[in-house]
Amino acid sequence: MTVRTRFAPSPTGFLHIGGLRTALFCWLYARRHAGQFVLRIEDTDLERSTPEAIQQILDGLEWAGLVHDDGPFYQTKRFDRYKDVIEELLATGKAYRCYCSKVELEQMRTQQVARGEKPRYDGYWRERTDSLPGVAPVVRFKNPLTGEVVVDDVVHGRVVFQNSELDDLIIARSDGTPTYNFCVVVDDMDMQITHVIRGDDHLNNTPRQLNMLLALGQRPPVYAHLPMILGPDGAKLSKRHGAVSVLQYRDEGFLPEAVLNYLVRLGWSHGDQEYFTIEEMTRLFDIADVNKSASAFNVDKLTWLNQQHMMRAPAARVVPLLRWHLAREGIQAADDAQLEQIVLSQRERAKTVREMAANSVFFFRVPTTYDEKAVRKHVTADVLPLLAEVSKALDQLENWAAPAIHELISGFAAARGISLGKLAQPIRLAVCGGTVSPPIDATLAILGKTESLSRLTQALAAWGA
Repeated sequence: MTVRTRFAPSPTGFLHIGGLRTALFCWLYARRHAGQFVLRIEDTDLERSTPEAIQQILDGLEWAGLVHDDGPFYQTKRFDRYKDVIEELLATGKAYRCYCSKVELEQMRTQQVARGEKPRYDGYWRERTDSLPGVAPVVRFKNPLTGEVVVDDVVHGRVVFQNSELDDLIIARSDGTPTYNFCVVVDDMDMQITHVIRGDDHLNNTPRQLNMLLALGQRPPVYAHLPMILGPDGAKLSKRHGAVSVLQYRDEGFLPEAVLNYLVRLGWSHGDQEYFTIEEMTRLFDIADVNKSASAFNVDKLTWLNQQHMMRAPAARVVPLLRWHLAREGIQAADDAQLEQIVLSQRERAKTVREMAANSVFFFRVPTTYDEKAVRKHVTADVLPLLAEVSKALDQLENWAAPAIHELISGFAAARGISLGKLAQPIRLAVCGGTVSPPIDATLAILGKTESLSRLTQALAAWGA
């Protein structure tokens, strides 16, 4: 049997962290078992589904690297198939047409509440064969009246539902459109889904779906319902906690592999290990190891993991991300070698690629102003002549590489009996405009000889040297 999992988002909003974790667990389980990961867009909510939301889901999954093997399938393109299955259920007596009006249903529920009963449809049309001319009926599934439905959930264990507690579900509205729970059943059947991995808010849907699958003569898939993700305060995850579009994490400068690493640890663990590569997650993950307790989202932990991935990744991996964020700063950076050097020099000083890009703008823009407070502190009357001298010495340096630059500047400072910092800070101010940059030798090496000397000359002129 080929393992087939599915991620089935509804395009009524953006793809958020909870949805991405579900997609990740489905993707990992399929990859671990050499199976297939299916993408299905559940867009039957015609009023709320939008093309923009669909595209955002596709873009979010592509950014995360969760490539699907089959699909995407769209429920709105499968209405003829759903209609055929509904007709099959009607023909075999496993579904029926119900002509109750909304007023009648409301009266039914009001009377049930008054009697202290659970409000639900009472099966009035269940065994009737007549009809009401001029009234468009709904179609209801004949749920078994007795017995129980057992869900052997991989995460939650054995969960038992009594059929007597389930009423006859509407599977087609009066306008003929199929309902969510029915479409899911037909899709999982047709797409040969073997494992349904989804949020535990769907657990209560499972007994109805199981009964419909059995009525269609199908072997139900294995179910695994994932625990919720909560905010740090234990409340439902909201925008203030991090329940924002997945693409916002891209825009904030998080690596997708870092986000996936963080999400895989929400409900699953492998000993005390915190840092995982995609390959390690794929090799180690098992849905049976997911616990049923809700997990708390912690953006500080995510940020820490992101920096760990930035520091451990090959510099070339971060280069395209850095280039993308620099472009958002209005900088078109084409030199891969230079960008790799920037990554190596800046990644311990930045927690996100966006922060790295913001810290690296000076490499591409000549300072037009200088930090006045820093100039007053570091560009003193006794330092200016030394700065002019070291600039001339650098002009004579043939091997423009960080070790040689360091040797020249440190030797120059030692020969004049001053600390390296007393000379490095005014040089940094001259080339960066401020006092924050990688070590001065690396900074000058990345800028290049011509650009470094040009900026030094400009600064000395500005400072009246």
